[in-house]
Amino acid sequence: MIPKFSSFLKQKTTKNIIVNTFGNYLNVFFTAFFAFLLVRIMSPKDYGVLSVLLGIAYVLANILDFGVSASIYSYLPTIIEDRKKTFSFLKTTFTFQTFFSLITITLLFIFFPTLDRYFFKTQAPFWELLLTTFSVLFLIWQNYALNALLAVKKIFLANFFLNLSNVLKTTIILFLFYFKLINIASIIFVFGVFGPLIFFLFLFFEKRHIFYQVLRAPVKKEEFKSQYTLTYFFASQFFNLGTRMDLFLLSYYFPKTDIIGYYGLSTKIILTLFATITSVTQVISPDFAKIQKKHDLIPLLKKSFVYLLLPTFLFFVLFLTPNQIFYLVFTQNFAQTATITKNLAVAYIFYPLANIPLLYLLYTVKKPSFVLIGNFFFFLIATFGCYFLIPQKGVIGAPIAIFFAILISSFYLIIASVKNKLKT
Repeated sequence: MIPKFSSFLKQKTTKNIIVNTFGNYLNVFFTAFFAFLLVRIMSPKDYGVLSVLLGIAYVLANILDFGVSASIYSYLPTIIEDRKKTFSFLKTTFTFQTFFSLITITLLFIFFPTLDRYFFKTQAPFWELLLTTFSVLFLIWQNYALNALLAVKKIFLANFFLNLSNVLKTTIILFLFYFKLINIASIIFVFGVFGPLIFFLFLFFEKRHIFYQVLRAPVKKEEFKSQYTLTYFFASQFFNLGTRMDLFLLSYYFPKTDIIGYYGLSTKIILTLFATITSVTQVISPDFAKIQKKHDLIPLLKKSFVYLLLPTFLFFVLFLTPNQIFYLVFTQNFAQTATITKNLAVAYIFYPLANIPLLYLLYTVKKPSFVLIGNFFFFLIATFGCYFLIPQKGVIGAPIAIFFAILISSFYLIIASVKNKLKT
């Protein structure tokens, strides 16, 4: 037993996952520290507005990925030896992503005040909405660079730069706190603009020769895997919107109430645990892309199951966490957060393992259409479930809807994976 475990730890994939997990846990620590600090210096109402605005920025940054991240993980590992093709691929995907993102961001800039007035109802001033819109592009670029590093197994470098930018963000927040300059706008600027900009500066100084090569590379339409990329774009759009519809619909049904702040904090806690899922999938995604035969797939599925049991266990531990721990960390002002968080932990407990059939369909058989259908099921069930259950059961209605959304969409992905199994 011990020799097998020792051999498992010595595997390159395991080492990369350990490094990536440590880096993501460090990122989780910073995220928790930011929440720990902000709930002590902001009112629940202001924190609720900040949660909605940052939620919009993060959701848009993921939506406007346009499936490029999936394309990077699926194709970049297989062409990395061809430097010219690699540079052309990187420039082409970056150019197309930025172009389409700018169109969408411009539309958001025009219609954001109207959307806020009738749907989000944060009553935030125009310049805060503008700053939120502006930060989306910086978050998109950071995600692009981070995914490119991880796809070529630059695990340590990606995590080092990300957490170094977290250190500087922490310094800026403490500086703003000391001089009493903390407000919704300044926090959005630190998270949405300053952080990604610092990440890019570190990456540029370390890999400036790569930047120059990419700038000189040609843009080739064939390098942009449009069908694959756009299919996954819609799939990720449905999932990301589905994971935020609970907060958005609570904001719709309970505008200008403290409940948004409580629920916003709970979703922050849940999303920090998503980092443990991401730490695994970011490392094993390129491995799924290289699989061509059934006998190579089975060991990877087993390892993936073992790795993804960790975040599943963490959701279970979160459910068992005593309320007093929540009170100690977030103060009695956010007492309702404990119950909400535990319900959300149960709602998401099966989500880590659901990533296994998703990765198989997306990278091994390269059929993102099944992921699109599965995520569409998730979005519909989560949205309509929240729409009907929140008025009846209040804030607890949202986790119930999410639980069934994950359960049903995961069951579909498993069936699709079985029907599309490798034949050799």
